Amino acid sequence: MGPYGGGPAGPPPPPPFPNRGRAWNLRQKLLAGGAALALALAAGGVGAAVSTALTSNDTVASGPTAVSGAASKGGTAAQVAKAVQPSVVSIQARTGAGGSGGSGVVLRSDGVIMTNAHVVAGAEQVAVKFADGRTAQARVLGADTKSDIALIKAENVSGLKPAALGNSDALAVGDEVLAVGSPLGLDGSVTSGIVSALGREIKEGDSGGGGGQDLPPGLGQLSRQESTVIKNAIQTDAAINPGNSGGALVNSAGQVIGINTAIATSGSNSGNIGVGFSIPMNEAKKVATQILANGTT
Repeated sequence: MGPYGGGPAGPPPPPPFPNRGRAWNLRQKLLAGGAALALALAAGGVGAAVSTALTSNDTVASGPTAVSGAASKGGTAAQVAKAVQPSVVSIQARTGAGGSGGSGVVLRSDGVIMTNAHVVAGAEQVAVKFADGRTAQARVLGADTKSDIALIKAENVSGLKPAALGNSDALAVGDEVLAVGSPLGLDGSVTSGIVSALGREIKEGDSGGGGGQDLPPGLGQLSRQESTVIKNAIQTDAAINPGNSGGALVNSAGQVIGINTAIATSGSNSGNIGVGFSIPMNEAKKVATQILANGTT
């Protein structure tokens, strides 16, 4: 019995991060501004992090203080990246039909990690890889498909560096941000950009079984799941690609202010075109608190 309830540890973890298959590009309809673009869930790689804490009552809390090493507000990209990368994790999920990958943000030193619900949807086994190369089996604590937020718990780990969560309500268009993750399996990648817009509404999922698209094995179930509508999404031009799902959008103080979730695509281009979306951290914290309290939302 684990510290959060649940049953035995289960079967041994899958082999750590086997060669990933094709980067999947499940496309959805973009509702923001009426743009006629497709939306791709940015799954398949490693996530991001910066420093966060949970209170003794298992609520998600954070302060506005800058992360040590990221300088005060306005740290350089190199300072911010160095501060957040120890909290970056890579997630590999296995289903009965195949597998997928994504990213995660360390919330607690004992292994509680935030990611996207679509990264671990239907997972029978979950493995996590940390920045120092360690791997661990993990279990899903709970997920909310409506907000696309999930929490997982890496087993038998301690001393992890949690991330500091920033106030997403304080963002302004033009603020500098970094996206940290493992696009296309390239662990620990950092891209830079600005907040392009705030308050976007995007729709993920409900693609009618894939619409004839060439999806990797194991993603058919995901493509048919209930639609997720994310309101007040953060739009950024920091490069987000398949592999960034569940990773962090980070401000210049080294705080996570969004969880990367989707990218807009155009035509046959399924990669970054400079239009990515993140779930605001203030919304993600509310969902995480509910999951910790109830196991789901």
